[in-house]
Amino acid sequence: MTRLSSFAAQTLQRQIHAGHYATGSALPGQRDLAASLGISRAALREAISTLEALGMVRSQPGKGVFVTTGAGRAANEVPAGPLAMSPQDVFQFRAIVEPAAAALAARNASAAEREALQAIQARMDAALHALDLVGASEADLEFHLAIADFSANPLLSSAIRSLEEPIAYSLRLPFADPGGVWAPADEHQAVLAAICAGDATSAHRAMTYHLRRAATRISLSFVDTSSPTP
Repeated sequence: MTRLSSFAAQTLQRQIHAGHYATGSALPGQRDLAASLGISRAALREAISTLEALGMVRSQPGKGVFVTTGAGRAANEVPAGPLAMSPQDVFQFRAIVEPAAAALAARNASAAEREALQAIQARMDAALHALDLVGASEADLEFHLAIADFSANPLLSSAIRSLEEPIAYSLRLPFADPGGVWAPADEHQAVLAAICAGDATSAHRAMTYHLRRAATRISLSFVDTSSPTP
């Protein structure tokens, strides 16, 4: 997200949690809401997209945007992702490349880079403790992008970062399950432990498991063509 859209998403999240907008109620129209937040309508739409992926609101064409936080979401209600890429296709791509990135990071990450990953994960944990799903999802994305960067393979890192927007969207979707918001953080810990131990095989396995479970949490399935790293 851009800085302004992140600010807007955080502000709306706080207002929803405070009861300013009750579950089932409609948000103000985009023009009025953007004006009240002091941002452009484009930034507001990005913020709404983030909150919709996180399960806090739902857009209904011709009717408005309605608060749904805490209500859960059926499999057929998963919103479409950006860039005309389905979440299923994005998860399949991620299941191919991200376990390889984790394995390479286990081999190549420096001590400083491993500490950076630990710091990112600590921020995600703190956000979850504060019920800040926007902040948690931002730290989640940062964790995955950092692993790609720490793989020491610039082509792999570039490929993953070129799809940052749909990847960010895909990792927000599982947070819509109120009972499973801690699952991504718990799975990150296994990935992090393997990378810090320099265990490429375990890092590959842990990342593969994390992505499979994340897809399962939003009732997605895909053909997993990844294979364990020797």
